[in-house]
Amino acid sequence: MCDCCERKVVTAEKAPKAIGPYSVGVRAGHLVFTAGQIGLDPVSGAVVEGGVQAETRQALTNLKAILEAAGTTLENVVKTTVFLRDMNDFAAMNAVYAEFFTADAPARSAVQVAALPKGVAVEVEAVAIVPCKDEGGCCCK
Repeated sequence: MCDCCERKVVTAEKAPKAIGPYSVGVRAGHLVFTAGQIGLDPVSGAVVEGGVQAETRQALTNLKAILEAAGTTLENVVKTTVFLRDMNDFAAMNAVYAEFFTADAPARSAVQVAALPKGVAVEVEAVAIVPCKDEGGCCCK
C-alpha cells in the first residue's frame, strides 16, 4: 500500500501525550488531522500559567510539534478550529495566533464553548497537508 492510502497514528515526543483514549494526530494519506491542543507543558503535563495568550502560544507550539512529527509544518495547515471558553478572549488569542500563522493563513473557525479540558481558556485543532517528497513520483497526480 502506498503512503497515499495509509492511515498512521502520529506520536510526537515534543508534545503532550493524549489524556484520554484518542491519538494526538492521525495521518491519512497526504492529510494530517490533529486532536485539539491545549496549553499543556509537554514535560510537566501542567497547564501553562499566564492566561489565554500563554495558553494559545503553548497550544500552537504543541500543534507544531505534532505536525512536524507527521512530516509537515504549520505552513501546510489548511484549516484550524479554535475553541474559546470566552469569546471576549478572541483578540488576545488572535494576537498570538498571528505570530504562528503569518502569510497565507489557513481557513479558521473560532467558537465559544461551555467548557474545555482542565479548565483551559483555549484549544486549537488543525488539518494539514503533507507535501509529496518527490513530485515526479507523487501518486496523487
